[in-house]
Order: sequence, then C-alpha cells, then structure tokens
Amino acid sequence: MSIGGWRGMLQGREGELLLDLVFVFVLTRFSQRLIEDFTTDRQVVLPEVGQTVLLLLALWMVWVHAAWVTSRVEPRQPVTQLLIVWTMFGSMIIAVTLPHAFGARGLLFAITYVAIQVGKPLILLIARRDVERHSPARHLCWATMSAVPWIAGAALFPQSPARGALWALAIALDYAGLVFGWPVPRLGRTGAEDWRFAGEHLAERYQQLIIITIGETILLTGATFADAFTPDRVAPAVLSFATAVLMWRIYFHRAGAVFSAAIEVAARPDKLGKSGYYTQLVIVTGILAAGVGYALVIREPRGHQDPLWLAVILGGPGLFLAGRSRMEYEVFSRLSPSRVIGLVALAAVTPALLHRSPVLAAAAATVVLAGVAVWDATRERRNPAEAPSPPF
Repeated sequence: MSIGGWRGMLQGREGELLLDLVFVFVLTRFSQRLIEDFTTDRQVVLPEVGQTVLLLLALWMVWVHAAWVTSRVEPRQPVTQLLIVWTMFGSMIIAVTLPHAFGARGLLFAITYVAIQVGKPLILLIARRDVERHSPARHLCWATMSAVPWIAGAALFPQSPARGALWALAIALDYAGLVFGWPVPRLGRTGAEDWRFAGEHLAERYQQLIIITIGETILLTGATFADAFTPDRVAPAVLSFATAVLMWRIYFHRAGAVFSAAIEVAARPDKLGKSGYYTQLVIVTGILAAGVGYALVIREPRGHQDPLWLAVILGGPGLFLAGRSRMEYEVFSRLSPSRVIGLVALAAVTPALLHRSPVLAAAAATVVLAGVAVWDATRERRNPAEAPSPPF
C-alpha cells in the first residue's frame, strides 16, 4: 500500500491504534492475573476470580468510554488527541498495577482509574463551548461520585474484604450512570438524541478490540509454550492456536462483518451502539477466558484434575458463542442454529469431563468451535443467496 493509501486508511486515528497497542499490554497483564487465580494455592478461589472480574469491568469502562468519545469528536482535534494520550498513559499505569490491585498497588490503581474517568469529561467540559457541554458535565458528576468509594476502598482498607465491597459499589455507579444517561438535577440526563456518533467508527473500534483480544490469546499461548518447550505441550498449544483462529472466523462471519454498516443505517443507532457495549464485553470476556484456559493446559498438560479449570476451558468458548449469538440477533433479528447447538454441546460434555485431563476439555472446546465454523461455511457455500441483510 502506498503512503497515501495508509494516510487514507488511518484518517487521523493513529492515536487509537496506539491506545489499542497499550491495551494489548493491559489484556496480557489481566490474563496473567487470571492465571494466578487458578494456579496459586488459595483456600477460596471464587473471591479471587470475582476481584479479577471487577477489574475487567473497570478496564472495559475505560476503553469503551474512550471509543464512544472518539466516535463523536473529530480525531484531528487537539482535545481528542489529548483524551487519547490521557487514556493511554493511565491505561499503562493500570496495567502495571493489575496483578496487585487488591494488594499493595490498590491505591495507585484507584487513583489512576479515577483520574482517567474524571479527566476525560473534565477535558471535554473545558474545551467545548456549545450545548453539548451538558453531556460531559453529567458524566463528570457521576465520575466524581464514584471516585469516593474507589479512593476510600483503596486508602482505608488495604487488606480487607471491605475494599472489594466499596469497589463493587463504585463500578456499579459507573455502569448505572452509563445505562441511565448520568442523570443530574437541573442538567437532566443524556438521552438518545445526545448519542450522536459515527456508528460505523464505533463498530470498527469493537472489531479492532476483538482482533487485539484474539491476538493477545495467541501471544499468551506462545509465551506459555516458550517457557517450557516440551513435546507434551505441543498438542494444547496447537489446540489453543486453532481455537483463536476459529473464534476469529466465527466472529466475522456475516453479522460480525456487517456490524459497522448495521449501526450506520439503523433507525436507532444509539440503541444498537449502547447494546454493543454489553454484547462485546461478553465476547471479549469469553475470548480472554478461553485463552487463559488453554494457557493453563499448556502449563500443566499431564493429569491436573481441577474442575474449576472447566469454568474457563469450556466456559470461555461458551461465553463467546453466547455473546456472538446476541450480536447476530441485534443485527439480523434471528439466531443461527450452529451457535445454539454449540452452546448445548459445550454444556452436554461438561459433566463427562469433570475430573478428566484438561487436555480433553480443551480438545472438546476446539472441536465444538470447529463444528460451528464448518456449519457456517457449509451453509454459506450451499446457499450463498441466503446471506441475510440487516433489517433496517
């Protein structure tokens, strides 16, 4: 591609590509923390996993709000570039703190997260002089309100379950503000008319995040395999790579490929775009969990029998298929039988794989995803004219 072609493709969004690269580091650190939850000798695993899920929700809030802002503001404007740099630097600091966010680095994590969430609407509020200043003002009020339990939980409860409770309250406030439009007395709430954004760009941001998430699972596979390059780890490494390719293929089959166009021509792009926040979160969570599950198998391929590992080895692909089914329903108002059958198959094989070698569970998950991909490809080849169009 010529230099002019690259410039046309980027269209001033080079900063977002840099932000995505930072999030590769963020997701890698998150996966490492989740692996520790399942491998470190602890009496209770579920609370540790719950803490990691809470951190994932915080990371998703950081990324998705940045994507929403850059979908509404011209990328070449200095304020947009400042917002991206602000989010990028804060995300790097968050990644550094992730493994010990509920320990010694909790205060730094909380301060950085609050700085990102408060800083973005504050920058927009200072930079804008039109009627749309009300939207960042509302968001700033809610971000300031949720900052209290974030900082209090980190500063007052260094080693206590109370930190988790306060942070759960804080993240609930953040998501409640997003869902209800950050209602503020006298300022009202952010309604559908305020969600005017470049829908195609927002969908492309989702697609790019899916790509870097799948790429992160490949990096995790390679790094784990490189730590102990032994013959018994070859099979799970191959299965992990195959699963990453299959998830890529399944995601971009039809609905994934036209998602950006669907938002652009939808009668209610705000509704489809906001729904995508939660749908894409489920898909990203499923991909991350699947990658962690295969990494666990690569690390201990011989006979480690931990039923909790099935939660990520089989649950990750299950979440991915569930989220992908919801996205298809949002775009086409129907469900593909292959996704439903895939979910049923994963649930059906789970009891038989309890107390079995995790390699068998990894192989079963890969086979199910391969079946879904083959079903889609066969149906498309036999009936190319039946490829549905978005009902808009």
